[in-house]
Amino acid sequence: MSEKNLTVAVLGATGAVGRRILDQLQQSTIPYGTVRALASAKSAGEKVPFGHEVLTVEEATPSSFEGVDLVLASAGGSVSKNLAPAAVKAGAVVIDNSSYWRMDNDVPLVVPEVNPEAMLHHKGIIANPNCSTTQLVMALKPIHDRFGLDQVIISTYQAASGAGQAAIDEVKAEAQARLNGQSMAEHAKILPVKSDKKHYPLAFNLLPQIDVFEDGDYTHEEYKMIHETKKILLDDKDSREMKVTGTAVRVPVIIGHGESVYVQTGDEQATVADIRQLMVDFPGVVLEDDVAHQVYPQPVEAEGKRETFVGRIRADLENPGAFHLWIVSDNLLKGAAWNTVEIAEKMVEMNLLYSK
Repeated sequence: MSEKNLTVAVLGATGAVGRRILDQLQQSTIPYGTVRALASAKSAGEKVPFGHEVLTVEEATPSSFEGVDLVLASAGGSVSKNLAPAAVKAGAVVIDNSSYWRMDNDVPLVVPEVNPEAMLHHKGIIANPNCSTTQLVMALKPIHDRFGLDQVIISTYQAASGAGQAAIDEVKAEAQARLNGQSMAEHAKILPVKSDKKHYPLAFNLLPQIDVFEDGDYTHEEYKMIHETKKILLDDKDSREMKVTGTAVRVPVIIGHGESVYVQTGDEQATVADIRQLMVDFPGVVLEDDVAHQVYPQPVEAEGKRETFVGRIRADLENPGAFHLWIVSDNLLKGAAWNTVEIAEKMVEMNLLYSK
């Protein structure tokens, strides 16, 4: 079987992440030949850019995957539930951005720099983590490997784009209304959660709710971070080896999630210098930590970049071996599109992808 000329389908190609997947694929080292853009029936016939080419969007159906080697999917959970198995049955490998497959015991949940070995025994579907989890484990992995982690507490500052293009449009309309001295309420139709009973403006505001509330008054987003972090780092979403908890907050930023993270390591001798050096040495992480010159990660600087940026590293004043970190990344790239394409690159490198 040849390792050249993979036939690649991008499912959800007209969305914000789907368009970025196409862009990242075009820049990647993946040996693709034919690239197909798939989306819903209402998007069929639309044109999407791919490098110097323009692709015509096709309707995604179970029969769309004949002859396809690789599917890069960002089309929502219900679509992935129905179409990913059809793609696998047709012989393709699916790398999926939705939350549907992440907690399936037979589906690896992968960040290539962190746990590529999880892909070795895949059964056709590989899940891309939640965007906030992805940047989190990029910083946690080297600390966990070197010193162990007893506890992790996360507070997120998540951009509007994490809720899709409609949320971006909504917060912009709200901001313009406020600046014009008008009410923002009439524009609040999606956030914090489209399916929930009430909607609030995000512009000039903070919303301590991302996704629906579940047991214990945690949101689904908060549970995602807890279980995904454990699955990626410990290969067990319910592990008690490491305590993980958090609060997820939507903020009026367009692109780029921020996270304030407290970690309690298993080694009271660990130092700030140690943690900083671990960040410097870990692939895909950029240390921006020079407070004397006001250097620290910011969403506006991270936008459009593949790396995860870490700064404000400092020792906790009360607990030896504990530290605070500030983590920022482009949620549409490392949190979604780039991590998806990077998984495929890693699969090629590990000889886990082959064309027919």
